[in-house]
Amino acid sequence: MTEKKFKALKYYVIAVTVFFVAGHLLWEHLNGGVISHNLLHRSDYPAISNWWGLLILPFLAWLSIVRIEKRVTLQPGEAPVRAKILRVVLIGFFGMLVLSLVQSLSFSIGYENVAIYLSLGLVVVGLFLPIYRAECIFGYVFGSIVFTGAVIPLIGILVITGISWFSHVCIKPLVFRVIKAQPQ
Repeated sequence: MTEKKFKALKYYVIAVTVFFVAGHLLWEHLNGGVISHNLLHRSDYPAISNWWGLLILPFLAWLSIVRIEKRVTLQPGEAPVRAKILRVVLIGFFGMLVLSLVQSLSFSIGYENVAIYLSLGLVVVGLFLPIYRAECIFGYVFGSIVFTGAVIPLIGILVITGISWFSHVCIKPLVFRVIKAQPQ
């Protein structure tokens, strides 16, 4: 992909995100008001409005495209390598999107245990797969906007991706160094 195509893609992704969030907020506004969600699902804690999604999701869309563009342009000029990176990006985005939709839906219909087990499973998966990438965070938050807003899933996924980042940047090289140092 050229720089011009990435620029066009950036505008398309941000525009689709803004239209989706604005449409969802308009629907909420016309059907009883924009919903606010309480932290930890407790009414004595502060409520966070879904209006924050208008700031958070376009920013995450922009950040994702910028990071993807940087990852692709830092690769050598080989098209198969770039295509593989874009395929991994799409798998990461849609995988987290589907996981977030299932998790949010299960929580909203009363199966909180399923949502908790999916979160714990995501922590375990994050130890082995790099879910700390921007497209994964964007996919997770985008998938949960309809059911739980943008702020609370963003806080949760930032904690989980922090664990994933620490695993991949600190622990994984240490483990490989120890394995490599052992005599054969």
